[in-house]
Amino acid sequence: MTTNLDCRSCGRTYESGPDEPWRCDCGHTLDFAERPLPDSDDPDVDPREGLWAFSEFLPVGREVTLGEGWTPLADAPHWDAEFKLDYVFPSGSFKDRGAALTLSRAAELGVERVVEDSSGNAGAAIAQYAARAGIDADIYVPADAKQSKLDAIEAAGATPVRVEGTRQDVTDACVREAVGGDAWYASHAWNPAFFAGTSTFALELAYQRDWDVPDAVVLPLGHGTLFLGASRGFRALRDAGWTDEVPRLLGVQASGVAPIVEELHRPERAGTNDVADGIQIREPARRDEILEAIEATGGDAIACDADTTGDALGALHERGFYVEPTSAVGVAGLEAYRERGELASDDDVVVALTGSGLKT
Repeated sequence: MTTNLDCRSCGRTYESGPDEPWRCDCGHTLDFAERPLPDSDDPDVDPREGLWAFSEFLPVGREVTLGEGWTPLADAPHWDAEFKLDYVFPSGSFKDRGAALTLSRAAELGVERVVEDSSGNAGAAIAQYAARAGIDADIYVPADAKQSKLDAIEAAGATPVRVEGTRQDVTDACVREAVGGDAWYASHAWNPAFFAGTSTFALELAYQRDWDVPDAVVLPLGHGTLFLGASRGFRALRDAGWTDEVPRLLGVQASGVAPIVEELHRPERAGTNDVADGIQIREPARRDEILEAIEATGGDAIACDADTTGDALGALHERGFYVEPTSAVGVAGLEAYRERGELASDDDVVVALTGSGLKT
């Protein structure tokens, strides 16, 4: 099911293949060419098919899988919300959604080696699914990456490549290898297959709620891999006639590293949040798309500091949700949105919990 790639900025089209570019010559991201939506507004979904229960919406065939998907949707009465437990995945984070389709795409194309740059979760997911596919993987990581995440990468047979410097230095080193070496760039920030995978978050959520979408969904926001996946999934469901509307998408960034919040609100930098290390992204590859998704859904983005994130993490643990710190920004953000009056007390809200506490 190889699909060509389009640049939505300049209009160029690239033929699919193992040598396809990872970004357009104009510098913008690439996406799969438009595909027809399901021709029936009567959903026929079998959860036993995993992510590919929604194959009509997916541009990649089922080549590599570990049985991922269909994470629980749990009632959270303490917060008057529902939590989508996307930390219940083979590698312990929502990134498995993207990794399953990215490595399926690599397998379709006959790729033999992939590279990825990641602070942890995406690297672990790519490593595991590359192992499942029998594809070699090098994962470029910050020199100070957590040992628990390096252990997960190495256990899957991938090679962690430590890079000194900033998070951008890690990406730059990985890109040099993708451009100058013989590797395929399996980037969670750039590769369109990853976003096709994360779109299944929205598809599952709608099914679990009998096709009644919530008023709002609150998500951690770094590169926007889950945020944009949710946007695409909800939009596809509405356009196919399977749901009536798209929920507001409310992002939560880390104080001190909140480029989307600064773009929207121009706040002064106040405090930091090194607790939420998984979303420390200063230059999201798809910044413009994130801003467009916020505008299109009537959404927003806010930043939460380390103290509020830590408080939310403690409350989650006390009530049985054993997540890693970055996951807690969603709950901290939920409370902040309510305090600001952007969410009413009776709004129907779902919060994404994205990474397992076993990874910390």
